[in-house]
Amino acid sequence: MINTPRNEQELNNMISQPSEQLVDFMRSLSGDISILGANGKIGLSLSLMAKRAIEMANVEKKVYAISRFSSEEGRQLLEGHGISTIACDLNDREQVKALPKTENVIFMAGRKFGTEGSEPYTWAMNVLMPAVCAEHYKDSRIVAFSTGCVYPLVSKDTGGSVETDHPEPIGEYSQSCLGRERVFEYYSLINKTPVLLFRLNYSTDLRYGVLCDIAKKIWNDEPVVTDCAYFNISWQGDVNNYTLLSLGQCASPASYLNITGPEILSVAEAAKEMAAIMGKKAIIECTATDKSYLNNADKSFRLFGKPLVTAKELIRMQAEWIMQGGKELNIPTHFEVGDGKF
Repeated sequence: MINTPRNEQELNNMISQPSEQLVDFMRSLSGDISILGANGKIGLSLSLMAKRAIEMANVEKKVYAISRFSSEEGRQLLEGHGISTIACDLNDREQVKALPKTENVIFMAGRKFGTEGSEPYTWAMNVLMPAVCAEHYKDSRIVAFSTGCVYPLVSKDTGGSVETDHPEPIGEYSQSCLGRERVFEYYSLINKTPVLLFRLNYSTDLRYGVLCDIAKKIWNDEPVVTDCAYFNISWQGDVNNYTLLSLGQCASPASYLNITGPEILSVAEAAKEMAAIMGKKAIIECTATDKSYLNNADKSFRLFGKPLVTAKELIRMQAEWIMQGGKELNIPTHFEVGDGKF
C-alpha cells in the first residue's frame, strides 16, 4: 500500500520520482530539454522529475523551465532545484525567438478554464501560440500536450476512444485543442519536425483532479452533480514519466498517444468509496446519458507499461488527503461537463 503524503513536500517528491525506465532513457536521450508552460499544475512536477532523472542518470543535460511565471512561488521552487527558468510570453514572437533552441521540447501551454465567454483568447492560446513555438523549435523533438476531449463522448462499453478514432470535438475549447493538434501536425509535415500529440485525461494530483473535485463535494456535504457518469484518471507521477518517455516516440508525420489509467471509473461508485472512508454520505445527482469522455490507453501501456499507482489507491489517498486538510489548488477539472462548455 502506498502511504498518503502528509504534506506538500512529500506529495511533490512522490509525483516527481522518476522510474528506473526513465533514468535509463535519459542516458540515451541526446540534448537539453525545454518545458513550455512549466509553471502550470503539471509543469512544475514534470520539470522536477526531468531534473531528478538526469541527475540519477549521471548525464550532462540542462532543463529549461519556460513560462510567464505570473507566480514567483513556482519559479523559486524550480530554481531551488537547479533548474534554469526563463520568463516568456509564448504568444510574443520576439520573446520566443530569444529562447534557447533545444533538441527536446515539451509543450504544455494552453487554456481551458474560463473559455466560455472569452473564446478568442482561448483560440489564441491554443492555436496561435503553438504556431509560434512550432516555428521556433522546428529542429526539435516536440511532445505537445492535448486532451481526450478531442474525441466524441462514448459509452463505457466501447472501452474508450483509441488513437485511430476520428476526432469529434464538442464545444469551442475542445475544437481549439484539435486546432492545436492540427497546427503541430502541419509544422511536422512541412519541417519534418518529430512530434507526438499527448492526449491526456485526467491527471490526478491530490491537490486537484477529478477525484479531488468529487471528494471536496462529499466532505462539504454537497451533491456531486454530473452530466458524465464515468471517467478515466492517471496519477500525475505516472503522467510525468510517460511525458518524458514520449520524447522517444516523436515522429513525422506527427503521432498520437492516449494517456490515462486502465480503469473506467463510475462517478457514483468512486464517490461512495471515498464517502465510506470519510464517514460521510455521497449525494449523487447524475443527469448523464451513458456517454462520457473515455480514453483507451493500451498503446501507451505497450510502450511504457501500466501506471504504477492504481485507481483504487488514488481513491483512498484522495479521501485521506482531504480529511487531513491537504492543500487544494481550487482548479476544477469540469469533468462533469458533457456539452463542451468549459
